[in-house]
Amino acid sequence: MNKFFYRPTVGIDVSADFSVVAILAPDGEVYRKPFKIKHNRDGFDYLVDQIKKAEEEFSMKTGIFMESTGVYHLTLFHFLKDKFETFIFNPLITNSNKNSGIRKVKNDKRDAISIATIGKFQSVKCSSAFDVEIYTLKSLCRDYYKLTDTKSTYKKKLSTDLRVIFPGYNSVFSNITCKTSLAILKQYNSPQGILDADRKTLIEIISSNSRKGLLYSEKLYEKLISIAQEALYIGIKSSSLFVKITNTILLIETLETQLESLLKEIHLLIKSRRLPETFIKNIQLIYSIPGIGELTAITIMSEIGNINGFLKPKHLIAYFGIDPSVNESGKFKSNQNKMSKRGTRIGRRALYAVALASVRTNNNEVLLKYYKENLKGKKKKVALGAVMNKLIKYIFSVLKNQKPYEIRDPKIHEKMYLQNQCKTAA
Repeated sequence: MNKFFYRPTVGIDVSADFSVVAILAPDGEVYRKPFKIKHNRDGFDYLVDQIKKAEEEFSMKTGIFMESTGVYHLTLFHFLKDKFETFIFNPLITNSNKNSGIRKVKNDKRDAISIATIGKFQSVKCSSAFDVEIYTLKSLCRDYYKLTDTKSTYKKKLSTDLRVIFPGYNSVFSNITCKTSLAILKQYNSPQGILDADRKTLIEIISSNSRKGLLYSEKLYEKLISIAQEALYIGIKSSSLFVKITNTILLIETLETQLESLLKEIHLLIKSRRLPETFIKNIQLIYSIPGIGELTAITIMSEIGNINGFLKPKHLIAYFGIDPSVNESGKFKSNQNKMSKRGTRIGRRALYAVALASVRTNNNEVLLKYYKENLKGKKKKVALGAVMNKLIKYIFSVLKNQKPYEIRDPKIHEKMYLQNQCKTAA
């Protein structure tokens, strides 16, 4: 039975600038009509007074429940968690209970009552843990990935514009946003600009940025001239279009500066003593798994937060959203079930990158053998999903056992496990 079954509960429907609060009496009846509070000092203090009045009247401690709504709930949750028993649960839980009544009613007051009712009568999974520094680290990591995506968008835009304005330029450099390429485009952003450039100056730009010697610079110069002559003949000539090249380059360089700043701040936070020692140790344990880089380990651990909230590997698998969806009815069982993708998107993205690295290189021979032999004939994404599943189990194991990862042959590992089980039974 839920521990709040005989206690008053508070349900809070959180919005951006205000929240609606409902308080249920111990018998489940509405204690008072749902009321609105603004997200300011007066609103928060008024809420505390109303909760204390309910506790004094019933001589019982309350349980406060709210949904995880992006960032809107964070200030209120952080304000309440040290004063009362405060919990957060997934909005999907509320959503699954919205059709409990016959009438179709959806408003903030009804939602607040629904949240309080769920917290009181249902044994739902909820969280009361919140560490400011871990949240800060998670936010920094998420911003890093978002800016990386934005940078990729502008890199594609630059490539697209060059195909129109400067056809053939993409064939000169394998990476058009490398230091040498950007230095040339900033100075000469059109085919005519390349042709009018001083030979010695252009070769010097190539040489100083590529650091590959004079011979390489001269060959690249000749190739650029050849491409520029052809582009001048077949490309679209417009001075306004050339401005797009310069602006896109400036945006890419600005994003690179921001990414470097974020990385620096992430590493400073890791080196500081503001994060719990156990959290830092867990990052190192994840980093011990072959194929997982330092930033990836930090990202995964910041998304997990507290490993003690996960009792089994399948709980962590569901949290990352790589558990298969289930579609069954009567005798029908679907065999085309996809990933649920209901968990942390950034964590799933980091895992996918590790899975790709694991099957392309021999940094983990056991995982590579599993991919090549056990998953042979499977579609690539299905196989990568299975590899991600394995990686989650590795992560869960090293964090729960508090031991670095060791590469073992599955047969030897099974033998060791059975021996340990026999010793425990004896």
